[in-house]
Amino acid sequence: MNEQIQNKINDIFSKRINIILIPHSSPDADALGSCLALYHFFKDKNAVNIISPNEYTDILNFLPGSENIIVYDNDKEKSENLFKNADVIFTLDFNSLGRARNLSNLISSSSAKIIMIDHHENPDNYANIMISDSKMSSTCEMVFDFINAIDNKKIDTDIATCLYTGIVADTGSFRFPSTTSKTLKVGSELINYGVNITEIFEKLYNNFQYKRLRLLGSTISNFKKIDGLPVLYTLISEEDQIKNDFKKGDSEGFVNFGLSVTGILCSVLFIEKKDEGIIKISFRSKGDFKVNIFASRYFSGGGHEHASGGVSKLSLIETEEKFIVDIKQHLKENYE
Repeated sequence: MNEQIQNKINDIFSKRINIILIPHSSPDADALGSCLALYHFFKDKNAVNIISPNEYTDILNFLPGSENIIVYDNDKEKSENLFKNADVIFTLDFNSLGRARNLSNLISSSSAKIIMIDHHENPDNYANIMISDSKMSSTCEMVFDFINAIDNKKIDTDIATCLYTGIVADTGSFRFPSTTSKTLKVGSELINYGVNITEIFEKLYNNFQYKRLRLLGSTISNFKKIDGLPVLYTLISEEDQIKNDFKKGDSEGFVNFGLSVTGILCSVLFIEKKDEGIIKISFRSKGDFKVNIFASRYFSGGGHEHASGGVSKLSLIETEEKFIVDIKQHLKENYE
């Protein structure tokens, strides 16, 4: 955080204010961890609320303070009243208002100052204060720096737990290329605040219900390889979801299994969302294959070089067919 931004931040928070913290739609551990860390940081001297655009996986309910999160879809009147009185709105772990879905209009029409903290590429220009760095491992790592810049004595076990969880999740337990020596140092410092790393790992990864295990088996069985290309993809149909009592977050991490196969550089997961009329797509890659470029060009998506998302409004079968054509064309144009 440069000196100019630091001075603006210090001025904004020099008095008691009303703060809203917003993660992206269907928030993950990095988004909620960032929001909750700032909630604990600000709550003693300010009126602070977290408003999530929609529901999130109950896997993350172990995070300290998660019981205070307001879900806009479930409490629109309360949420809209909070927006009317907001002095500052933080948008965390996203850099395009479209990622806030049904909150985007409330954010853009608010008179509050907007502060963006995010680590994705190509941020939109909607924030009064933009703290954006695509080289950072996670938004939680950035929030750690943000908190330290304001008051380096304020971090406690609750804040550290929220931040450590987000960093672990977004770095694949410190395995992904975005992990730097600084990331490891931050993780080490957070552990010193009393973080229970074993419990966090158990909550994040050893949380399978029987039906989720069956869903994983079905998803792995559905993996297909495109002949001649280092690409695997799999599908979760509406039928698969009904059969296995699918809940939000159940498919978390499934796409990564494709990358465990020798010689595979790109793994893709398609999830049918009939109620929304879309196919949700997750892209993962390694090496020189940059999936954010592919996702942006062909599937209205984007994200990180090795972890991105996208959507399709075609049917599941039509999306699969389009993907095969597009990935062949993309690899031919960019990697031959």
